[in-house]
Amino acid sequence: MDSDDAVEMPITGELDLHTFRPQELGDLIPDYIELCREKGIHEIRIIHGKGTGTLRETVHRLLERNPHVDGFRLGSSGTGSWGATLASLKPIGH
Repeated sequence: MDSDDAVEMPITGELDLHTFRPQELGDLIPDYIELCREKGIHEIRIIHGKGTGTLRETVHRLLERNPHVDGFRLGSSGTGSWGATLASLKPIGH
């Protein structure tokens, strides 16, 4: 994606992956985590959908490798169930 094609998206702590291609996630998720931390958002929800579980596994691998993630879990019935992952982020400076 060229910088001319970049789409500005609000940083709210909720990232819906339905509009992204799987090959974009390796950059998208770490960048989104960093932007959330800069805004003081330390709890995020990543919506990956239920599907076959491949996208969820990719999200979990990226979260496991990210040094700014304190922990993560699947959503509850009110936060997307197994179609979303909730992650706790470390504050900047930690």
